[in-house]
Amino acid sequence: MVKFFMKKFLSKGPEGNRTSVGQLAGVLGFLSNAILFIGKFAIGVMAHSVSIMADAINSLTDTISSVLTLVGFKIAAKPADKEHPYGHERFEYISGFLISLIMTFVGWQFLQASFEKILQPEKVKLNWLVFVVLLLSIAIKVWQSRMYQSLARSIQSKTLQATSQDSLNDVLTTVAVLLSAIVEWFTGWRVDGYVGFLIALYIIYSGIKMVMEFIAELLGQRPNEEELEQMNALLGEYPEILGYHDLLVHNYGPQKRFASVHIEVDDRWSLNQAHEVINQIEKDFLEQLDVSLVCHIDPVAVQDADFQEKRRTIEAIVANVDERLRMHDFRVINPESISFDLVVPKTVQLSDQELADTIRLKIHQRYGNQKIEITFDHNYLLPE
Repeated sequence: MVKFFMKKFLSKGPEGNRTSVGQLAGVLGFLSNAILFIGKFAIGVMAHSVSIMADAINSLTDTISSVLTLVGFKIAAKPADKEHPYGHERFEYISGFLISLIMTFVGWQFLQASFEKILQPEKVKLNWLVFVVLLLSIAIKVWQSRMYQSLARSIQSKTLQATSQDSLNDVLTTVAVLLSAIVEWFTGWRVDGYVGFLIALYIIYSGIKMVMEFIAELLGQRPNEEELEQMNALLGEYPEILGYHDLLVHNYGPQKRFASVHIEVDDRWSLNQAHEVINQIEKDFLEQLDVSLVCHIDPVAVQDADFQEKRRTIEAIVANVDERLRMHDFRVINPESISFDLVVPKTVQLSDQELADTIRLKIHQRYGNQKIEITFDHNYLLPE
């Protein structure tokens, strides 16, 4: 069924495909979770089991999550407008954040109900229907996880990947409910409240974890290592440039990625020559990595002997202070004024002020009373 619908949706282009696949996941999730909720809640009420009802409410939150998934992908697909020039794709993160809050609240409510069941335990009324429904719900959740994972891979969606993992985790909670029912069936031990309590804790834990993940997405987090390696590898394919630094990456949704970087070039290049090279780099980034890149040109006086001597000497001074420091954007503004940027890894213990004072002192000892301007860079995207 999923493959059938995928064939229908894949012809709509990248943006239409993403929206359609996300909505397909929402519809299939809504229908399957609604069936699970109705079935589990019915047998939970019939059996007077708080653990089964807690598991049912967990399915209800998944049903609500599916609705929010539908709404989230629909709004995220809206084109850019005057108020939102970068589009609306980040709404996918907002819908995930709301799902996480709902999950956490429901978990807290059932934590209280389960605690009361521990203090005042009741006999659970079990029959063959309870076991049949729980076994069917496990099978549906396994299918659901595989369905979400398949759709997530097709559009590279972190939201659907998280939903797939959540469905797989739900299998564990339902297995726990089934085991508690088996234990009470054969031994008469009233463990229903304890299992419900553990499931509620799990729901709260999952909710808080998802809240933190979506907050990180909304705040803007570091790209994954694979993306950075691809960008560094591509920038390393241009022998005509001297180097690059200050790579910054940010996104406005799963398909709206932007980056900027400083490219070092020979200062003897004409403006047109530099433009052609930079333009090709930006074009390759868009075509190969789907990243809108903006390049800043840093001219380097490679043939100026005095410039190169000062650069090598100050690089040695910087390395002597701490070999993990990296210098770039070196400029000799006039015979008595030098400026450069200094990349400071997070592992360096000295403060920026301590580094500046030490480096300035050593440069003054070598070149006399020169004006030294140091710009500190704490960007950790490029290799150290």
